[in-house]
Amino acid sequence: MSFLNPLILVAGLGIGLPILAHLLSRYQVQRTDWAAMRFLNRSVRVRSRQLRLRDILLMCLRCLALILLVLAFAKPFMKDTDKIPSGLGERRAGVVIALDASFSMGHRDGSSSRFEKALEKVRTIMEGIRPGDPVTLVTLASEHRVLARNMVFDPARFDELLQDLEPTSEPLNLASVPQLLEALADGMEAPQKEIHIVTDMQACDWKDQPAWLGDAFNDLTRAAVTTLVPVRGGSENLAITGLELVSGVLRKDTIARYRATVRNYGSDPVTNVRVKGMADNVTVDTKTIPAIAPGASETISLFVQFHNSGPVRISAELDPDPLLADNVRRTVAYIREQVAVLNVQGSSAGSGALIAAALQARGDGAELENFAVQSVPWTDLPASDLSQFDVVILDNVPDITPEQARAFEAYVRAGRGLIWFAGDNVDAAAWNQRSALGDIPLLPAVIEQVVNTSDALGVGKPLDPAMPDHSICRPLLSLPGDLLGETRFRKVLQVKPAAIGTTVLSLAGTAAPLLLEHSLGRGQVFMFTTSADGAWNNMAVTPVFPMVLQQMVTYLTAREFEKPRLVGDSLSLSYADQPDASEAVFDTPDGEIITVPVRKFRNEYVAFIDHASKDGFYLARVSLQAPGQPVAVNVDIGESDVTCLSPVDTANIFADSEITVAQTDDDLLAVVSQARAGLSFWMLFLSAGLALLVIESLLAQRLRALRGAGGQEA
Repeated sequence: MSFLNPLILVAGLGIGLPILAHLLSRYQVQRTDWAAMRFLNRSVRVRSRQLRLRDILLMCLRCLALILLVLAFAKPFMKDTDKIPSGLGERRAGVVIALDASFSMGHRDGSSSRFEKALEKVRTIMEGIRPGDPVTLVTLASEHRVLARNMVFDPARFDELLQDLEPTSEPLNLASVPQLLEALADGMEAPQKEIHIVTDMQACDWKDQPAWLGDAFNDLTRAAVTTLVPVRGGSENLAITGLELVSGVLRKDTIARYRATVRNYGSDPVTNVRVKGMADNVTVDTKTIPAIAPGASETISLFVQFHNSGPVRISAELDPDPLLADNVRRTVAYIREQVAVLNVQGSSAGSGALIAAALQARGDGAELENFAVQSVPWTDLPASDLSQFDVVILDNVPDITPEQARAFEAYVRAGRGLIWFAGDNVDAAAWNQRSALGDIPLLPAVIEQVVNTSDALGVGKPLDPAMPDHSICRPLLSLPGDLLGETRFRKVLQVKPAAIGTTVLSLAGTAAPLLLEHSLGRGQVFMFTTSADGAWNNMAVTPVFPMVLQQMVTYLTAREFEKPRLVGDSLSLSYADQPDASEAVFDTPDGEIITVPVRKFRNEYVAFIDHASKDGFYLARVSLQAPGQPVAVNVDIGESDVTCLSPVDTANIFADSEITVAQTDDDLLAVVSQARAGLSFWMLFLSAGLALLVIESLLAQRLRALRGAGGQEA
């Protein structure tokens, strides 16, 4: 026999108290003041012997009752019960139920979803739980949630918990599941412990798991009898996997083109897939994809016209399919009335006019009126008020002072943009020195030397057509190959990218960067290793120049809340200066209002939510009365491949472990029945102890009555 609380057995030493009380009662002196009572001594001695026997019986009953109560609170149990009559004990266990609540569990096959099937499995497990057993219920997602911990099982109350559950918008963080379940099982006081994991066995989560994760699941069996309960479904699913701005300027009275990518994760082709483009919940464009092959992706363009300034909620939506969570992709665009650009010229070669023309160029030959471009010579830079401009372009500027370098660093950190062009006038040593004044370099690369990239005929190298999926590159990817190849570069700077610098554009046939980028605070810096005029290239007279320059300014003037987040990411609201309010407010997609404090972080003031648990549009505000800034939160499409492991593959994963896979309800009931082979005797001992106390109390009361009667007779 074993005990759950063996230390309580020390209380068994209290058995000495009734014995001590009995011994002390023997030395009580009884006085007889009436001399005639001496003739009754013989009768008194006979009655005294009877009373002593009754006292000893009461003492034994008290000792036995105390021992039984101590044993009950120590919670004895036996696992080997073959020779124990089944009626002497109870089959009790502590149960941990882990329910997969990742968004793939919302996939429907017909009228029911995987999550609904999983709830039925949980109710089947409930049939084997006895009232009073400790039960823990935890939902599994990217952030696991313990809904009930060591709750005394009550079927009605537990069923109320299940009725309020629904799948989350989060993916499954499988790596942290074993450690969590082991801790929950260790925290239980029960003669036996069970862990039931109810999941859809999604292949992208469970297949090809690392060896350490398999070992971690196997180790669960040392803490509790572990059962895996699969609920499966079909693999058919369409998902919007991307929504990006391809071209266009985010200004009032303009049109922007967005690219929506739709993927067919199923095993059958899908035809006539309709995609709606939405702006502030109004349908602005609709496209139909004729067919998408199994495992393939197709893209379509959605055009959005902006009539007013301010933030716009943009989304692409599919018609309903078996999994609704990934049918929407969201982003936010901040539409400005006008963008102010300061173009600082390091020479009088006329590139200022080329830059202004590129920024204001339109496809129909007219000029955009919402770009205000001011060109100044670099000698007038100290007199320029940088705060009046959204983007600064430094074109072939020989050098800047240390004070100007610090001013540019503060300018970018506040959320603005800087574009740097090379040229013959650039003093490389001076720029390297100015760039390195702060903790993070101002420029994303260290300048080394000028490199000639032209051949004997003076023809330079073209752009590398293998471009990253970057906002700057998307318009170029839509150009025909021959048109893209017309842009030639005869000279570039050889540079050494900084640790945080990334290459956006490069030259074909070489690894030479042409355009680099890095973040500095809340802003961005772009660095061209070539010139803006025709001295080093012919870029200014090709379509590449206006497309890239306009896209760069749009990218640099984007607000930080325009960048979409994923469910599980943190959401932040940043301030360059300390705001008046000490708290910020976030409205969630389901209408909840979350108030968070504003804290100072890295010379900025930030308010943030650690974990975005819902997909949709959040609204970030400085206060309840302030206008809101929308933030788009999307689901992680890593869960969109809803294919489940087959029963054979599932069994193979756990073939070498002691984890039991319950494929059917009958298997699950059998597992629960077989797992509870031990018997708990605490209730038996508790009942027996209380019964003896009642008997002892009745006998003691009877003895007092007899003593009273004997005294009256005397």
